[in-house]
Amino acid sequence: MKTYDVVGIGNAVVDVISPAPDLFLDQMGITKGIMQLVECERAEVLYGAMEKRTETPGGSVANTLAGLGSLGLMTAFVGRVADDALGKFYADQMNEGGTDFVNPPVAGAELPTSRSMIFVSPDGERSMNTYLGVSSELSEADVDATVMTSAKMLFLEGYLFDKDKGKAAFLRAAADCHQGGGKSGISLSDPFCVDRHRDDFRTLVRDEMDYVIGNEDEWKSLYQVTDLDEALKLASADCAMIVCTRSGDGVSIVRGTEHVHVPVTPITPVDATGAGDQFAAGFLYGLATGRGIETCGRMGCVAAGEVISHIGPRPETDMKAMFEAEGLV
Repeated sequence: MKTYDVVGIGNAVVDVISPAPDLFLDQMGITKGIMQLVECERAEVLYGAMEKRTETPGGSVANTLAGLGSLGLMTAFVGRVADDALGKFYADQMNEGGTDFVNPPVAGAELPTSRSMIFVSPDGERSMNTYLGVSSELSEADVDATVMTSAKMLFLEGYLFDKDKGKAAFLRAAADCHQGGGKSGISLSDPFCVDRHRDDFRTLVRDEMDYVIGNEDEWKSLYQVTDLDEALKLASADCAMIVCTRSGDGVSIVRGTEHVHVPVTPITPVDATGAGDQFAAGFLYGLATGRGIETCGRMGCVAAGEVISHIGPRPETDMKAMFEAEGLV
């Protein structure tokens, strides 16, 4: 049986990325800079309108695991894809990239493999239009106890909390991970998702999570306050370690009595896709290798800076070399 440094659970989504001017977004009725869920027919229309498509296996936690795998950690991903062309592409690409895709594509699935049409504006902002398909049907039945108990760290994707079966899968996975002596954590993913399931998120953070990563809007939504410091104070009373990303204002990390703020170096993004995902990769790499929380935060910022410097949600540069250049390893 393998021992994994990090096991992730999330939406298995094929990202389809295309450049698009703001005028195109207006003409297609696309809200700039956010993730919108779309139905199958709308997904087909948007896909047909895309030019210079780049297809890659995506999904927030899957992107994080790809970053961790590129840094040499043993990783596994739990996601749900159909036994169709995109599903087979997804599973093969994850395995070839060094992350074990532990559940095979589902034969005879009623829904197709999920895909997200991502339009990148000239300023680097990305507008995501996601058809969830079969990935949103992930349930407790997809959670293999032997995989979870072998994980040193578990990382969950908040988007999957939208359905009761996803919530059940998270609780099962966290319990199994803890039974094996591992630590479990979650990315809050989206303030609207937090709004829809605030009470359940609060319970999960308080009772099951050892660490939580979110941005400023997500933390304020979770605790229904307008002041970030108040939100983080409330969060730190619920969870052993909390991380708040604040875009150009840096990152705040609280672990017990430790309070750290990590500044960022401003970068004009080529494509902001994957910034949060790769921040998580750098941060979790630091945790998995025993670094202090300030170093973990700096690693996360370096990884996020790398991914927004090019098209696509996964690193293209040797991240260990970048960490070495910053004196982090």
